[in-house]
Amino acid sequence: MRSTLPTVRRTRGGSDPLATVRNLGILAHVDAGKTTVTERVLFLTGATHKRGEVHDGTTVTDFDPQERDRGITIFAAAASCDWAGHRINLIDTPGHVDFADEVERALRVLDGAIAVFDAVAGVEPQSESVWRQADRHGVPRIAFVNKLDRAGADLDTAVASIRRRLHTVPLVVQLPIGREDGFTGVVDLVTMRALTWADGGEVQDGQVPGGLLDEARRRRRLLEEAVAELHPAALEEFCARSALREPTLVAALRDLTRSGEAVVVLCGSAYRNRGIEPLLDAVVAYLPSPLDVPPVRGSVTGRHRDAEGVEDRTAERPADPAAPFAGLVFKVTSTATGRLTFLRVYSGTIRKGDTVLDAGAKRSERIGRILRMRADRHTELEQAVAGDIVAVIGVKASRAGATLCAASAPLVLEPPSVAEPVVSVAVEARRNADAGRLVAALGRLVEEDPSLAVRTDRETGQTVLSGMGELHLEVAVEKVRRAHGLEIAVGAPQVAYRETVTRGVSGFVHRHVKQDGGAGQFAHVVIDVAPLAAGDGAEEGEGFVFTSTVVGGRVPREYVRAVEHGCRDALAEGPLGGHPVTGVRVTLTDGSTHPNDSSEMAFRTAGMFALREALRACAMVLLEPVVEVTATAPEDAVGGVLGDLAARRGRVTGSTARAGTTAVTATVPLVELFGYATRLRSRTQGRGTFTTRPSGYAPASR
Repeated sequence: MRSTLPTVRRTRGGSDPLATVRNLGILAHVDAGKTTVTERVLFLTGATHKRGEVHDGTTVTDFDPQERDRGITIFAAAASCDWAGHRINLIDTPGHVDFADEVERALRVLDGAIAVFDAVAGVEPQSESVWRQADRHGVPRIAFVNKLDRAGADLDTAVASIRRRLHTVPLVVQLPIGREDGFTGVVDLVTMRALTWADGGEVQDGQVPGGLLDEARRRRRLLEEAVAELHPAALEEFCARSALREPTLVAALRDLTRSGEAVVVLCGSAYRNRGIEPLLDAVVAYLPSPLDVPPVRGSVTGRHRDAEGVEDRTAERPADPAAPFAGLVFKVTSTATGRLTFLRVYSGTIRKGDTVLDAGAKRSERIGRILRMRADRHTELEQAVAGDIVAVIGVKASRAGATLCAASAPLVLEPPSVAEPVVSVAVEARRNADAGRLVAALGRLVEEDPSLAVRTDRETGQTVLSGMGELHLEVAVEKVRRAHGLEIAVGAPQVAYRETVTRGVSGFVHRHVKQDGGAGQFAHVVIDVAPLAAGDGAEEGEGFVFTSTVVGGRVPREYVRAVEHGCRDALAEGPLGGHPVTGVRVTLTDGSTHPNDSSEMAFRTAGMFALREALRACAMVLLEPVVEVTATAPEDAVGGVLGDLAARRGRVTGSTARAGTTAVTATVPLVELFGYATRLRSRTQGRGTFTTRPSGYAPASR
């Protein structure tokens, strides 16, 4: 790893060798400083010529008016820059829990990430959530402990929280020089050199200060021992020499980072421009290029068959510009430039004017223009190749999660998962003449953000907008107001309840018989319904498992599948209040058919009515969404905060003292948190803050 400021190359084109490309995201809890880190990266790499500041509303990536008004990142923003001969495609992601789906879509197309942590707070709730998201996608990370210049900042404490809460092995490669306001630089434990920064100045490379030399040697030894325990080649050299040479250490750190066995930890203060250069060096040295990750895998759309004539449903695409084109859409947004479709190119090459296939929709799309983005600004490209993250103009209908590919080699890539909305509000145009415009605006909003949903309430006729939280819906409504000039009335928020089974039924019989003079329908099914236990064979995020124990062919296989589809149809509305049903296991135990009147449709209908009627015979319970709340307040206000949480049906699970404040963690029903921000500020004289993260569903107590 380089320890001095590398020469920045600013004139690279779209034909970068893949080994010199890094696609990475910045992940963090809200207010950990990830946007400031991004701004410093763009400035130091020459992509911008002025440091943007969040508090001044001058940041490059937080360019949306709402982001600048609120001082938080709301929308993932892409930017490209160059460092030490490497192209870095960077995505700054939101830190607020309401926008976790924006992070999910970004992680789906990234090869690596920088996780930013507050040196005072350590691992915070949303830090842990985005870390788990990155785990699911297998994204290698390096950690940057930020804000070391703050009062109460401590690298060792922050690292201990990383080890304890994230269950990973942190490999600290730097030692801070100075504490809190006296923080001036770091000792690079890999090269054993001191890197210091004068205020606003460039990095200075020098000898390790004498007063820190013994401590630096001790920490270098601990680093070598930790690496040797995890890396076979490093262990071999350590046993032979009782030490690790710098090239061996760098190679081992690279391997451990890319395999996910450990995380390299660096530190600094982005606001004071300290620690960013070695962070960029670490990105180049440790995080993978598109060549270092496995080839992307997807399902083939029924064109290929193996030697036995069985359809081959999967195929790989290598990160090769000469391979057939395949790319994944991860973001769609409308701007003054046009409809921007953000795309990760996994294989092949696309050029202006090319016609590609939306493999899922089986629709052709034309690539009009190709843009390399820097937040709300862009540079036009003639082509994009494997490994690129670009925006294209001309794609008219493809949505986030769509696969664009060569028509001659169709492939469908797995789309990012979309969480179910948990909060809803009724919206309507204040003027009747604007009703049509509102419907069109909401449709475009959902197209850009798949975690939003719009429906019409069958009983009231109201238009209902659903999302991930109060802030998510506030931002969505405000976006419609600003972008379309509409006056909108918004109802009180409502949470999304669920229903589940607490005691099931066995041997429930249903016969579907229909004779109306034409072709008849006959289906006979017998089902068992039971609560779904934890780890009971359900996919992640799935609350339903269907199995069949029918023997002797009494119900043919294609009819068994139809029964399952019918049961899934029945889950849409439960018997308690018409809420979706979750946490259910259904077993088809018996049934019979008619030689002329049985069909898949008949068995699907039978499955739906059988489960619907069986649920009425089961013991059911209403579930409500709950969240984990972390409320931070001055010590003298903690009593009032605890009392307020108890009044909101909160269950306190822990507390942590932090430099004159106390962070209280509790599990609280989501419905009780509407308006909580105002109440907390009132009880703490404006000094209290809180964060939340989803914690699933629990039986509603009232």
